[in-house]
Amino acid sequence: MGRIYEKDEVLFAVVWIAVYCMVSIPIRGAFGDESAAMLVGLSAVAAAVFAFVRKRNLEEKYGLVKWKGKAGEYLFFIPMLVLMTGNLWGGVGIAYDGAGQFFAVLSMLLVGFIEELLFRGFLFRALLKKDPVFVAVTISAVTFGIGHIVNLFAGQGGTETVIQVFFAIAWGFLFTFVFLKSGSLWVCIAVHGMVDVFAKFAADESRSDNIYMVITIMVSAAYCFYLSRKPNAVEPGRKDG
Repeated sequence: MGRIYEKDEVLFAVVWIAVYCMVSIPIRGAFGDESAAMLVGLSAVAAAVFAFVRKRNLEEKYGLVKWKGKAGEYLFFIPMLVLMTGNLWGGVGIAYDGAGQFFAVLSMLLVGFIEELLFRGFLFRALLKKDPVFVAVTISAVTFGIGHIVNLFAGQGGTETVIQVFFAIAWGFLFTFVFLKSGSLWVCIAVHGMVDVFAKFAADESRSDNIYMVITIMVSAAYCFYLSRKPNAVEPGRKDG
């Protein structure tokens, strides 16, 4: 991976995304999110990615640092925190029995860490080195959303997947702007993880899901517009690392 990183950071990000998909999709399809196998597979990917970042002292480049500036400048991240609870708006339920729910919660937290580091860290920072900021933000967000199409291969329904794609694109823009403006991924990682965790405690209510998606798109657009007027903490074209 080191040689790929030094030669082409975009390719490096794509390779890691492919590795993540090759590990998670077959396990999800065969055993489900509630399985110990899923937790072990995601733990291995997370450990490998984090080890690479630590070995090369890339924590600041990829946002594994405290955000820069005052929380008030980002409206205390309240729009994200409100949207984070959306999966519970239609009621609360338990997705799995016994230890399965515990395994699923831990797995979803790992998904938040891995996906933020891959899409907002590796991919977005690589794109910033060669593309204008808005182009890099858009590619990172849309790629993140479209990437959820792979859930079809894990047995997820087509309608649910399409909804998830648009939902993920909205979150992708929001997370990317927060990283761009704050210089930190930790808030994004925490919120992303909890969105996925709350999905495992959500009642099956399609009407509230649709309302949640619409509100997410609207709030994300407004919050991104607000953040776009703030100075960048992540410097476009920076060659660090």
